[in-house]
Amino acid sequence: MITALSIGPYFFFNFFSLFIAACSSQLLESCSSTTDCGAGLYCGNCPALGKSQPLCIRGQATLPTSIISGLPFNKYSWLMTHNAFSIVDAPSFTGAQRITFYNQEDSVTNQLRNGVRGLMLDMYDFENDIWLCHSFRGQCYNFTAFEPAVNTLKEVEAFLTQNPSEIVTIIIEDYVHSPKGLTKVFGDAGLDKYWYPVAKMPKKGEDWPTVNSMVKNNYRLLVFTSDSSKEAAEGIAYQWKYMVENESGDPGVVPGSCPKRKESKPLNSKSASLFLMNYFPTIPVQNEACKEHSASLADMVATCYKSAGTQMPNFLAVNFYMRSDGGGAFDDLDRMNGQTLCGCSTVSACQAGAPFGSCKPIAVPNTSSTTMGTAGSFSGSNRNVEISTQKGVRTLAGYYRKAVSEESMQEFGLESNHKERWSTVIWSRLIGL
Repeated sequence: MITALSIGPYFFFNFFSLFIAACSSQLLESCSSTTDCGAGLYCGNCPALGKSQPLCIRGQATLPTSIISGLPFNKYSWLMTHNAFSIVDAPSFTGAQRITFYNQEDSVTNQLRNGVRGLMLDMYDFENDIWLCHSFRGQCYNFTAFEPAVNTLKEVEAFLTQNPSEIVTIIIEDYVHSPKGLTKVFGDAGLDKYWYPVAKMPKKGEDWPTVNSMVKNNYRLLVFTSDSSKEAAEGIAYQWKYMVENESGDPGVVPGSCPKRKESKPLNSKSASLFLMNYFPTIPVQNEACKEHSASLADMVATCYKSAGTQMPNFLAVNFYMRSDGGGAFDDLDRMNGQTLCGCSTVSACQAGAPFGSCKPIAVPNTSSTTMGTAGSFSGSNRNVEISTQKGVRTLAGYYRKAVSEESMQEFGLESNHKERWSTVIWSRLIGL
């Protein structure tokens, strides 16, 4: 599993800090472990692009509000983790062997510490409680369950308490039917004190309040649900009333195309002021994520920017967010924020209080390394890749033949004897993506 990068403040003698900095490898320099790399970097490689030698690559986002503050919330771009709870090697809380796909590699706490500010969570009724499950057909099973949702929400509460100037967004894929179930679980986690009131959200495409005013009022948690009834029943914002969203899964990674999700308004709609951009394949594979987060991601950002009528995505949702061949999603977010906030090639070139387009002379790192060796391996966990893709697909077929009816197969154009198509298509179409 990827080593956490942000683990709280440490205090060293100045000379020791300078010694460590001098000895640390920098971006795209060789490494053998994360401890070899400088601040905000970790040791990884990208065999999917033929880059097997471990190098120091980015592992933390630049927080745009630390450079340019005081703008409306919808002027910023933030990193979002798809199925933030679906973590490789996460322990089973049900006692059953988990059979599902995984989308992330480190804890929600570490995701937040590394600059993630948006979390996609799938919530279900399960065992007389609200659980996070990576499941299908609106039902959670013991082999698709991860943990009670309150556990993850308490991690968010702890982060917001410890970081009083930060804002977090949660998007719920909502399968909760118990009355006031979401209200209760957020209250039990202590998050109601940070709740952004739905009544104060802009509903006609206007700008959001500034990040400074949101922090001042302690409206530092934005929560959206996929269930339209929850806005009236529980005061939880219906997602597609406030944001547009492109298609997720395989349709959302086709080069040169950025179709809208069916529930969403057109991407260029002016009646919603937030834009969620998905960029992840239907079936997640850890070792392929570094390739997904290379030049193809930057190209898709440009495509979706045009499709949205030159609106920059406010949230960039990815799998395995730290995987790349150098700068990955972090570099793309820097460019997105730089262009929007100050008209510069990267947010690091922005200058607070300077006219738009006035940029500091700063070298934009070239994160596309060239000559690579063959030694070494990625420092994260690859042990579950085969379980979650190849062997897992075969195992899933057995479970889902029992869990889903013949009528469900016919609904998706499958005959009962189409075993191979059953194992992949049913999962990819029914799983919460």
